[in-house]
Amino acid sequence: MRVEAGGLPELGSGARDPAGARRQRRRRQQRRPAMPSAGAAAQPAPPPAVQGLFEACREVFGASDGAVPSPAGVERIKSVLDSISAADVSLTRNMSYFRRVNSNGIPKITYLHLYECEAFSIGIFCLPPRGVIPLHNHPNMTVFSKLLFGELRVKSYDWADASQDSTDAQLQGARLAKVKVDGTLNAPCATSVLYPEDGGNLHCFTAHTACAVLDVLGPPYDDGSGRHCQHYNVSSSAPSAGDSKPLPGDDGYAWLEECEPPDNFHLVGSTYMGPRIVDN
Repeated sequence: MRVEAGGLPELGSGARDPAGARRQRRRRQQRRPAMPSAGAAAQPAPPPAVQGLFEACREVFGASDGAVPSPAGVERIKSVLDSISAADVSLTRNMSYFRRVNSNGIPKITYLHLYECEAFSIGIFCLPPRGVIPLHNHPNMTVFSKLLFGELRVKSYDWADASQDSTDAQLQGARLAKVKVDGTLNAPCATSVLYPEDGGNLHCFTAHTACAVLDVLGPPYDDGSGRHCQHYNVSSSAPSAGDSKPLPGDDGYAWLEECEPPDNFHLVGSTYMGPRIVDN
């Protein structure tokens, strides 16, 4: 069989086969990839997941009169966080953030700043194995925490008497708190939410493995507005002087007293390298 310059086979009789030629042309056309038409517009890429989180926080906290958003607003932010993965913020377990230790071998905690305004802040805590964020509070704040990966021990408390006057607390030296959570989280898991007076407003984290925790604070810490981050110790003994109230005796309560951040707590900042948040 000889192929002519036109690309059509010639039959032995010398006559062309028009039907066969058409079939070959159709097969060649089917094999060619479809080309977009000149007027077709490219589809825009979907916004990064963190952009969706930012927009949800801006609308929810912007519409809130106080520190606690509406139940619908809480569910909206929680739903967005539940859908975010480590890949959405360009984090993997083998990054140097999760191997940092000081000269004494004590793990360093790294904070990656994503966004902050007067209404809320977004950031990520990166904990190496055995890394500890000591017991601290979130005064007049609502906090969302999403464990992106790892195994994390969480212990949290709420004040047993949320209305207790701060002067009384200072006079007695310690304040009674009720244990809210004492357990281990394993990713993937649902987003945790704590409120100014409920949900475990005081908490501490201990990383069993490398962990990444995406946090939303609304509003953020601000000393000038009375939202100062205070650390606490669990007191070994209950106060007695001037205390006439009956005290619970089970393990679900503890006396907490203010303290300076522990010497072995090392928190360092680093540059977030994931998708950027655009604040229009």
